[in-house]
Amino acid sequence: MAILTILVVSVLAGLSMFAVRGAGNNQLEVYSWWTGPGEEDGLAAMAKTFEAANPGVRFVNAAVSGGAGSNAKAILASRLLANDPPDSYQRHAGLELLDDVRSGKVQDLTELYHEQGWTKVFPKGLVDNLTIDGRIYAVPVNIHRANLMWYSLKTLKDLGLPGPPKTWAEFLQQAEAIKAKGRTPLAVGPEWSQKHLLETVLLGELGADKYERLFNGGLSWLSPDVTAALGTFAKVLAASDVKSSAGDWQPQLDKVLSGSAVYAVMGDWSSSYLEQSKKLRWKTDYDVAASPGTDGVYDFLSDSFTLPTGARRPDLARKWLVECGSTAGQNLFNPLKGSIPARTDADAGLYKGYLGWALQQWRDPNTRIVGSLTHGVVANNAYNAEIDSALGLFVQHGDQGKFARTVEQQFRETQ
Repeated sequence: MAILTILVVSVLAGLSMFAVRGAGNNQLEVYSWWTGPGEEDGLAAMAKTFEAANPGVRFVNAAVSGGAGSNAKAILASRLLANDPPDSYQRHAGLELLDDVRSGKVQDLTELYHEQGWTKVFPKGLVDNLTIDGRIYAVPVNIHRANLMWYSLKTLKDLGLPGPPKTWAEFLQQAEAIKAKGRTPLAVGPEWSQKHLLETVLLGELGADKYERLFNGGLSWLSPDVTAALGTFAKVLAASDVKSSAGDWQPQLDKVLSGSAVYAVMGDWSSSYLEQSKKLRWKTDYDVAASPGTDGVYDFLSDSFTLPTGARRPDLARKWLVECGSTAGQNLFNPLKGSIPARTDADAGLYKGYLGWALQQWRDPNTRIVGSLTHGVVANNAYNAEIDSALGLFVQHGDQGKFARTVEQQFRETQ
């Protein structure tokens, strides 16, 4: 069924692209997976501004829905293989783009960064994670945070808990009391959310420096520190509802809202769901804290855009990238999307509630920025896929040693 769905979407996308190519050349085709509430509105606002600034140019929104971006990525892969790229396309910032860089599918944007002064307004930790072999190939339009733990204030009060745990050891202590009262300590979702949880446990147990070394080859998965962190992850999983995990992240959070589960680890797109879909208020109905052990660390992911090799209108694509990186463009998009601007000089007054807190943390010069594993920053596509496979077996069978040996070997084989 999944293959058939992608084939059908591919055919429809192909017909759409035929229409685009036949409609003249005074247009910009931008490819993304932004079709949901908020993100679609943000893209539309940027498109309207782009057309106003470039009279006579039509902005073609070539977004493909479904599969949390997997459908869009599958179709994009076929277009890049056929040397038929859009004028710009979305990727997660970081090593998710490595394959495209190595195959020459995207253009170097380092000079554009210098021209626009972006290295001065994007934090160093972000620029470092955007840089591949000394060059930069994508422009981030937003920032999300991965290392967050969500909870209901009412549930914590009902259980007599003083607050969210500051370490994973404290979480495991709380978990015993929570289970004794018939609640689930931690709600989890599908496999990718379990990987998201692994990432936050590794970050909390290892610290930012060792976390980064783990993914750049400076720290072995077989080292004592990582062995201990994986042991903690196994205990955290055992305190979760992984055997009856939710089918997606929204129902994962719904368990927290209902009070059947106490905590959920998920990225900050959760705030948009809680506030816009569930009509809840931050600090009144729900709250959030850095995942245990990661206070002061910002585990980021970012949507970014590229200049593909062979784009029909590279001149317009460059103008689009300038808008993506501009203060005005990021302030148009992010309040609607439920994310924060990558720039540190955007108007903070536009970001309320959780987003205001997130922006304050992002801008704090003392905040340590690291990149997300699950969302494409610190591991290339091949290595990430191998981690997925090994983690699925680990969650099923609990063989920690086999997991560590496998991902250690696959790191060497996929670089």
